[in-house]
Amino acid sequence: MNLSRRRFFFLGSLALPPLAAAKSAPDRPNLLLILADGLPAMALKCYGGADFHTPNIDQLSESGVFLREHFSASPSAGPGRASLLTGRTPMQLGGGESIPSDEFSLARILGAAGYACLAADMGSSDSVTAQTLKFIDDQTSGHPFFLTAGFTDLTPPYDGVAQKYRDLYAKTVFEPFYPIAPPSPAARAGKEMLADPIASLRKAAAAVSALDDRVGAIVAHLRQRQLLDNTVVVFTATCGALFGKHGLWGAGDSSSPVNMFEESVRTPLIFRWPLKLPPQTSRPESIGSCDFLPTICDLTGAALPAKNLPGRSYLPLLLGKPLPAKKPWPKAVFSRLGDTDMCRDSLFKLILRDDGKEPGEFYDLQSDPKEATNGYEDGQFASIRPQLQAEIAKWKKQYSA
Repeated sequence: MNLSRRRFFFLGSLALPPLAAAKSAPDRPNLLLILADGLPAMALKCYGGADFHTPNIDQLSESGVFLREHFSASPSAGPGRASLLTGRTPMQLGGGESIPSDEFSLARILGAAGYACLAADMGSSDSVTAQTLKFIDDQTSGHPFFLTAGFTDLTPPYDGVAQKYRDLYAKTVFEPFYPIAPPSPAARAGKEMLADPIASLRKAAAAVSALDDRVGAIVAHLRQRQLLDNTVVVFTATCGALFGKHGLWGAGDSSSPVNMFEESVRTPLIFRWPLKLPPQTSRPESIGSCDFLPTICDLTGAALPAKNLPGRSYLPLLLGKPLPAKKPWPKAVFSRLGDTDMCRDSLFKLILRDDGKEPGEFYDLQSDPKEATNGYEDGQFASIRPQLQAEIAKWKKQYSA
């Protein structure tokens, strides 16, 4: 049986899987996770976005740490969310849209550690914001909380976005999106947005700006309640979106076969905690979303489940501390959706379908950052492809159960 996202966050009293020993945690910060579906890193200024108006999210990055190379474990909202909140791979979770009942979530872990937990992630963005603000009002000092504000309606056709946000983009031409690709024959979901890409981009950008205003309102409410200084504010996304790049609109599941383009898998990740984390800091390491749960357990002192977790805490990176010389940060990140697997390092990306039985893709990210040329059959990469293929096989063997 699978559990809905909202119900799962209230099950802190259920039996947990075996836990590793909890760390001493003299400081028990609150944790606010702002989680958006379908928001690519490219839409934000700190990630190079030029045309999207997101001053509140930009302010988070300027007053905190942002990780420049963060990748979802699955380029689809449901599986991406499940991996982020459990630290488990899509294979371990059965590849479904929700968290299996015999798995755990970060909220269950923090609930067992004494945190008050709520997931406000059902309904419209206005409803999510209202639930979030009410939960903040209900908190008492000295008792930590974990609050998730999950915005799930950043999806086409964006009809519910207020006119004032649409007006921001009435004349925007979105030059970074040129040349505009024609609709891909592989397009599946969101095909209606490809008929007039600029008009569709104006609608999507308006929806992103509406989200940014809600982020600003939540952060302002924390400040008003004098809770902001001791609250770790995290902003990230379950998956990205192509917004017309490659002739596609949504994320990995917007095409058939599934795509693993950068816009689908690369997502924003920003941490703000002024008491501990250095402001105006960026990190270049490639981070996977499965690293989030170990990091939060490390940060809060919560007990890490004694499960087969693929991730590793990046708290030292957030704090600006050096890693042990014999344990550098891994170079490769992985993602999976359906029967499609991706391995990506700072130089190359390999995409395999059905364990290599179906046509694959290979990209030289240095010379071809826009992933315009599939080099899967290119002889010059003949020695590199097997190395990445071996990394995928190792990852799947080690983290399928």
